[in-house]
Amino acid sequence: MILKSKICGVSDTKTLEFLVNHNYSPEFIGFIVNYPKSKRYVNKEKLKKLLKIEKKKSLYVAVLVNPKKKILEEIKDLPFDYYQLYDCSFTETDFIKKEYDKKIITAITVRNAQDVKKYKFYKDIADIYLFDSKGYEKSMSFNHSYIKEINFDKEVMLAGDIQINDALEKYKKLADIIDISGGLESFGLKDISKIEIFLNKMQNLNNEN
Repeated sequence: MILKSKICGVSDTKTLEFLVNHNYSPEFIGFIVNYPKSKRYVNKEKLKKLLKIEKKKSLYVAVLVNPKKKILEEIKDLPFDYYQLYDCSFTETDFIKKEYDKKIITAITVRNAQDVKKYKFYKDIADIYLFDSKGYEKSMSFNHSYIKEINFDKEVMLAGDIQINDALEKYKKLADIIDISGGLESFGLKDISKIEIFLNKMQNLNNEN
């Protein structure tokens, strides 16, 4: 199985151009659209400029926390392929998917095994399930064994304090996609050298298949 990657929290032109032009570019690139508490937040004017960069082989993801109609209207014409939704009910998610014609990554934040079961509420509308920690803007982990024994009906994305020094092969048993952000940063900013290491590690891992 090929393990895909999502690099999240991209907020500058240099990093984005490096990612889309890389020989092993990530399948997904995420942008923090409406959550100012995150140091990776991108305001709409800067976002518009960033998204003029051709995505090439990658898919662009808008990361949205309980988005209101105002922000959804402001970004509706931007070239996002997926909306990654936190804190949205089934009804809200269903409306967003139909109104804006986007694929949906439903983010389930996990503190305990019961939290994982919330994915069932989104079976009819999610395109990808994302299991993340309760940290939001902080890099926190959760017990990955909570999802290990579940046979999901869609692709699973895994986030939560993933680091480039991790044995990435362990994630192949848990998920289809890994979502990394803080693990590719130094002093709070995306670090090109760490991104290079990560993308090469992912390519080498997948070449072992």
